[in-house]
Formats: sequence, C-alpha cells, structure tokens
Amino acid sequence: MANVKQKFLFKNKDVSTVKSSDGTSRSLEKAGRPNRQKEKINGLKDRAQDFRKSVIESLEEDIRDFLINEAELHTYDDLTKVNPVTPSTVLKCLQARYSAKVFYTHAGCTLVALNPFQPIPHLYSLDVMKEYHSAPQPQEFKPHIFIVAEEAYRNVQGQVEPMNQSLVVSGESGAGKTWTSRCLMKYYATVAASSQKCQDTVEKIERRVLGSNPLMEAFGNACTLRNSNSSRFGKYIQLQLNGSQLLVGASVQTYLLEKTRVAFQAPNERNFHIFYQMMKGATEKQRLEWMLPLDQDFAWLPHAEKTLEEDCLQETVEAMINLGIDESKRTQIFTILAGLLQLGNVDFNPASEEAQTCDLDEHSKGFLQKTADLLHVQLDELESCLTVRTLRAGKQNILKPCSQSECGVRRDCLAKAIYARLFDWLVTFINNSMCADRSIWCNFIGLLDVYGFECFLLNNLEQLCINYANEKLQQHFVAHYLKAQQEEYVTEGLQWSFIRYQDNQGCLDLIEGSPSSIFSLLNEECRLNRASDAMQFCVRLQKELSDNDSISWDKFSKQPHFTVAHYAGKVSYQIEGMMEKNKDPVPPELISLLQDSQDSLLHSLFADGDRENEGLRGHSKVVTVISKFRNSLESLMKILHSTTPHYTRCIKPNPDCRPLTFKREEVIAQLEACGIVETINISAAGFPIRIPYGSFLQRYGLITNTRLTAQINQMNSPEMSNQAVLGSAVEDVLNVVLKRRATHSTLSPDDNNNMLHCGRTKVFLTHSLLEMLEEHRNRLRSQKAFCIQCCWRRHQTNQHNLKRQAATRLQAGLRSWLIRREIGKWHKAASVIQTRWRRWRVWMDALAEAELDDAEDFMENEASCVLPKLDPLLKERCSVQLSSIQEPVMVRGWPIGLVMASAPSVTVSLTATGFQQIKSMMACLKIPFRNGEYKVKTNQFDQGVASIRAQPRGSIKMHLQRSPLLYADMHPVHKTDVVTGFNQILLEDRT
Repeated sequence: MANVKQKFLFKNKDVSTVKSSDGTSRSLEKAGRPNRQKEKINGLKDRAQDFRKSVIESLEEDIRDFLINEAELHTYDDLTKVNPVTPSTVLKCLQARYSAKVFYTHAGCTLVALNPFQPIPHLYSLDVMKEYHSAPQPQEFKPHIFIVAEEAYRNVQGQVEPMNQSLVVSGESGAGKTWTSRCLMKYYATVAASSQKCQDTVEKIERRVLGSNPLMEAFGNACTLRNSNSSRFGKYIQLQLNGSQLLVGASVQTYLLEKTRVAFQAPNERNFHIFYQMMKGATEKQRLEWMLPLDQDFAWLPHAEKTLEEDCLQETVEAMINLGIDESKRTQIFTILAGLLQLGNVDFNPASEEAQTCDLDEHSKGFLQKTADLLHVQLDELESCLTVRTLRAGKQNILKPCSQSECGVRRDCLAKAIYARLFDWLVTFINNSMCADRSIWCNFIGLLDVYGFECFLLNNLEQLCINYANEKLQQHFVAHYLKAQQEEYVTEGLQWSFIRYQDNQGCLDLIEGSPSSIFSLLNEECRLNRASDAMQFCVRLQKELSDNDSISWDKFSKQPHFTVAHYAGKVSYQIEGMMEKNKDPVPPELISLLQDSQDSLLHSLFADGDRENEGLRGHSKVVTVISKFRNSLESLMKILHSTTPHYTRCIKPNPDCRPLTFKREEVIAQLEACGIVETINISAAGFPIRIPYGSFLQRYGLITNTRLTAQINQMNSPEMSNQAVLGSAVEDVLNVVLKRRATHSTLSPDDNNNMLHCGRTKVFLTHSLLEMLEEHRNRLRSQKAFCIQCCWRRHQTNQHNLKRQAATRLQAGLRSWLIRREIGKWHKAASVIQTRWRRWRVWMDALAEAELDDAEDFMENEASCVLPKLDPLLKERCSVQLSSIQEPVMVRGWPIGLVMASAPSVTVSLTATGFQQIKSMMACLKIPFRNGEYKVKTNQFDQGVASIRAQPRGSIKMHLQRSPLLYADMHPVHKTDVVTGFNQILLEDRT
C-alpha cells in the first residue's frame, strides 16, 4: 500500500526530461527546432501537466477517503489509531474532537490537552475523580488528565520501579499548564487523603497543599499578551506519600522568578496578580493602613481597570490562613507590597551639576515618605541610598552621586530585591508548614509546571532562560520516548527501522555548551570589572559561535541582537541590558538599609545579605543569574531522570484565547515542535511496554507455575543471572497465553511477532498482549483464590460439623438422663397405682360377696311377706324393688314400639347382662314413670343376683298383660312424656 501510495502521490516538478533506453536523459527540446514547434511542445507539456495534476489529485482524494473516515475522526481516543499517521490526519482528528468538545486525546504514551478557553466544571467534578479512581481499568475510560494522575498513583501503589513519579506538564504560554497542574493537585489531595485514619492531619495537609496553589499564583503569575494567568516562575511540587500511599506532606521548589516584572511591564501586560488584588479587594480600613487611596494611580500597576478572575484577594487570604500565616505576618506582607507600589511612583530629576545628587519631583517626595513609612526605614537614609552610591577604593569608601538613570536602576533594584526575597520567604514558609519529615514519607509524585516557550517582540535574559529550560525538557522527552526506545530496540536485538526525529542537541550546545556558548560568554562578561557594551558582546558572539547553525544575526538590524533556532521556532534576543540582568547586583547600602528596618519580617529577609555581597569583591566568586538557574535546572533534571515521567502536552488552539476556536496553523506548529507526530509514529509501530525478564516472571510466572518465580526474590540465586533460563521461562508463559488466543499459535526464539518480541534481557509487548496477560493472570488468580476459598470453607464446614456433633452428644446425654429420671418417676407412680387398684379390687370383691349373702336373706323375707318392708341393709346396698306382681305374663315377638304404647296395665320386665346395659336400655327407651299406669322391674332377684356390682346373666325380657296393638299411636306428636319415633322401628327382641 505504501508503494502504491508513493506511486500515486509522486509529483515530479521537472517534466522537461525523459529517460532513454540506455539510461541517459534527453531533453525534449532539440537544437534547431523552430519556435513554433517549441510553443507546440510547451502547450502539450502544460496540458499533460494539468491532466497529470488532476489525476493525482483525484487519486489522492480516493486514497484519503479509503484510509480516513472523517465522520468518525472524533471517536479516536488515541492518535495512534489514525491511519495514516501524518501531521495532516492528526490535525484533523484533534480538530474534530475539539469541535465535539472533547479536549483530551492520547498520543501513544503522551496525553494531548487542548485548551477550551472556557470553564467546564462537570469535567473536573468530585464524582468524575472518584469514577476514575475506583475504575478497575481507567484506560478504558475516555482520555482525561485524571487517567495520567491515576496511572502514576497506581505505579506508586504497585511499587513499580522506579517508584517515584513525575508528571511533566509542558506547552506554550496560555496552553493551560497552570490549570492542568491545579487539577492534578486537587485529584491527589482527594484520592490520597480518603482514609479515615488520622483524618484531621490528612485534611490539614490537603488544605495546605491546595492552599499553596492560589498563593503561589497570586505572587508568581501575571497577565501577559498570550495568557491572562501566565506563570512567571517554574515550580516542581512534590506530593509526599507514606507506605499506605496517603498524602502526608508536600514541598515546593521554584525556578527563576521573573522579578523584573515588578518594576517593568511590557505594553499591554500587567504586574503580578497580588498588587491588583490589594487594590480591588482591600477594605477601607486596610486602605488606610496600606496608604492606598481608591483614586490613586501607580506607575507599576498598568491596566488596573481590567478585571480578571484572578483578582480575588479573599481567596489569597484564605490560602494564607490555611497555610498557617497569622494575621500579623499577613499585615506585614501587604504593608511591604504597598510600599513597593509607592516606591514605583518615585521619579528623579536630573542633577544641575555632576557633583550633586538628583532631586525628587514634587509629587515624588510624598510617595517616598509613604515608602519609608511602610517599609519602616528612615526617609533620609532611603533617599541617600537611591541617589548616592558607595565605591570601594582599597580600604576607603567613596560616595558618588548617581545619575538620573542610575537612580532609577537603584530604585528598581530595591523593589526587585524585596519582592524576590519575599517570594522566597513564602516558598520556605509553605514548605515548612506542609513538608513531612523524611522518615514519614517514602515515595513522592512530582508535578512540574514550567513556563512555556516564549517569543515576544522584545526578548531578553528571562526569555532566554525560559526557552533554555523548555529545550532541556524537550531533550528529556526526546531521550525518554524517541531516542531511548529506538536504541533499546537495537540493544535488545529488535529489527527496527529508525524514525527521524527532531533533535535539539545543537541548540543546547549553543546555549550551554563548552568551551564556548552563550551562557559561558555572558558569565565571563559579567565577571570582568568593566562596563557592559552590547555591541562589543554581539561581535564576540559572532566570532565565537558562528560555526553553530542554530544561531544567526540580522545584518540590517541596528540593535545588537542574536537569533536562536529553538525546537519551537526562531527567537530574536536583545543584548542590551542582558549583562546587567545576569549580574543582578544589589548595592550593599540598600542591603544595609533593609537590615536596619523596624519591620521584623523585612529585617529577617535580608539578615543574611552580607554573605552574598562578599562575593562581589572577588571576580571569581560572582554568582550570576544564569549560574543559579543552571544549577537548579540540573537538580530538577536529575530528579526527572530518577523517576517515571508522565508527559502531558498542552496545546493552545488559537492565539487570541477565544473559546472553542481552532486555528490549524497554530496547532500544527505546536504539534511538530513538541514531537507529537514522532511520538505517535514510534508508539504505533513499536512496543511501548518493556519489562525485564525477572520482573515479568515475578508477575506472570504463576501462569506456568514455574519454580523460578519463587527464586526471583532471592538476590544471590544463580538463575537470576542466567538470562537464557529466564528467557526460556518467559517464552513458556507467552506460549500459554498465545495458545489460548489461537490454538496453533506458538512462539519460537527467532519469531518477531507483531505483538511481542523477546530481547536479550527484556520482553517487548504491545498494549493488546499486555491486556491478554493481565486477563490470564487475573483468571488464574481467581481460580487460585477460589481453591483457597474452597479449602477454607471445607475446613470451616468440618469444624462446624465437629462442633455440632459434640453439641449433639452433649444434648443426647442430657436428654437420656432426663428421660431416665422421668421414667423412674413413672415406674414409681405405676407401682403406686397398681397397688391401690389391687387393694380396691380386693375390697370390691369382698363387698360383692357380702351383697350376695344379703340378697338370699332378702328373698327369704319376701316370700314370707306379701308386701315386705324394704330392708335397710338392701337399701344401703343400692337394691331397688321394682314390682310386686307375682306372675308376670311373658310376651314374645312384639315390636318394641307397640310394647311401649301398650295400656297402662302392662308390666315390663327387663333382663340384662349387666348393670351398664340395663342403664343404657332404660335411657334409650326413655320410659316415663307414671304412677299407677305401669311399673318396670328387673329380674335380678329372680336370677339370684343381689348386687349391681355382680355380673348379671341372661337376656332382656319384656312381659305384657294385654295386646299393645290396641294402644298403638298411629299419629305420633311431639310430647314430653311419651315415646315418639318408635312406630317406624321394628325392633324384634325375642326371648
């Protein structure tokens, strides 16, 4: 496809020659041809060119439509997925996402952030932070600055070497670096302080970490042409974490404060934010204390009528309170700043004679008096220090009046010195208030927010140092992601086609190289005890550095200057005043004046000023601004090289800071300058993940249960040094994973797989294979965890069963004892009942025998007497005489119903087999006892039974005197004294 594309897209500007069969080129124009033929040939050439151009354009459009689906460009979360990876397609993808209000996009291992230039609160809310922090795989979410923050935080949690992390936020001024750093600090202050342990301490540190940011911005940021909140200093914030990855402290390291802004502001630019906050946010009482009338204009406060979001004094005061700055210190700080504003309105008139000092303007005397009062110094001493300088001649001091320009320089120098010392004091106080002891924290996450690349109409030493710092960061980025990757591929034996990238080493050699460079020549010029000459220094630069291609000069310019070709473009620097800024001298009489101040804070700021001025006496001991900046920058680069960097490239979509406006020319220049396109090419074509064999087996060795996993932790293990053994084990692990992906996929030692490569000491992977490894590892860990859970549950079940069996045995023993005791009681009760029953039975038998004897005696007495009197003994024995009829008539075969309805003279005689049966029969028949009509008696006495307790014999007999049919009740009615219902019953009871 690449060959086809090259064939289609090939454009030959020189179409006037063709190639012959012998390989030589022949011209289409032959000598001796007439002009008409020449014109004809030229016309044919033009038509052929137009036709070829139209064909090529149509083919280009077809190929572009085939490779790029512009309707889906906004859905690409990673620029490496864009096909083909060219600046044009990358630019289109970013523009499509920016139009869809998607401002973050991955570029391989780098995050690209486009500044929307408008507030989007829902994108950085607390819920979004928690969502990214709690996600198992944050990379699956949409690109966000929180993904970079969470990746660095999880590297610290996972103890991935190197454990310390650095988040480098770079970009041009106005690209959104300060806002990005602010979001990162808020994220870590939220997720790293979410523990309930020592909640008060954690909240205190969180407030101070977040409070340091608005305070540093108030004193170090200003409104420039390119950015309303531009950082005029660089800072590296270390967020300190303990062993539990909780935020326990923080520290701030600053670089190159642009203190010249206090006394000089470029056109359409402002001073530091803190001065405007004081003017717009002070109360009436504070205005009286600070001597700042509402209608007063200050020379060092241009564009005071312009109102910005950053002009909020209350927020700065709250930050001071959170950091522990008491009210007295705050009053001293604002008083000193008010004194600087008054000092800026002091102007000098030229002296009438050379030996006389310059006089003050009429209106300047009042401002100088206010300055002396606010700084708590003597007025005459302050005026003397500004107008007279002290020269040392041997052991004597000579006083020499200053010219008008020199007085202005000394005034500005006093203001810059005070503000710089006050800024350093704030940084030190912030570090002391929130920095944890070294024994408490073990890891840190660094946030680097440096000034972006700058190019103004007038550029001087500050811009040179700022752009130099950006060049160093760009080189670190190139070394880390471009050069290091390709060199490592070669070292590990990968077949890799090198990608050409933009190396800025030549520019760095120009600025800081040895033996001759811009910095070295500036320092040498400053150490010479002579007046600075800009033109002479320009000539020297041309002589010493003319061989370097990164420097040039405009021959038609009247001002001494030099132009440096930076990685982001060419910048022209003015030499005038550069040497004085590099020296940064503070006259000793000004230091002595401030040391004698009655203000305790101002006095402490310059308490060690003599030590620095000692170096001014010896030329070799002079410490220049460049030397200080280089030393601090070198220490920063050492930190970056010892940590795992995470890059975020902030892009400024348009130079006017208009919301949701995308300028293609502005963006493409930044993309090419910061190396985004080169990063995309390497990340897409290479292996972004590189893991040493030992670390790989330590994490993924459980996939094959290799014994080397247990030996990895042993430092003196011989297998640790045998890379062949480790490589073989790594291949086994990869084969297992690849076989699961494809049944017939295997890995040979010489196989350069598109997804992986086993080097000499490391294994190179793509993101897709890493996801497969993690998935396989998590699945095995889940299985192992399930086995452990099963064994534990089995153990718990066995223990529960043993306890239950023991409890059952105890319960059974207790129940058996209770039952035995109860049964014993039952046996005892049964024995008592049996005894009582037997005794009662014997007694009843005795009573029955006695009654039988009494009955025989009663029958004998009845025979001798017709109507004998009832014997008392028989009455006592419950015998009843039922009838006195001598000879009852026996009736056989009558229905019982007819019998019951018979005449009253009928006598019924019943014979039963037992007393209970007789009683039941009497109850069933319900025979009414009507006096004089009929009687019922038993034949117990006739059968020889004299007691109801005795066993009766025989059957029931019924004796009637006349036929019961005469008295049958054919229409029975309900009566209380007659028997009803028996007419329907045929009960035959024959004797």
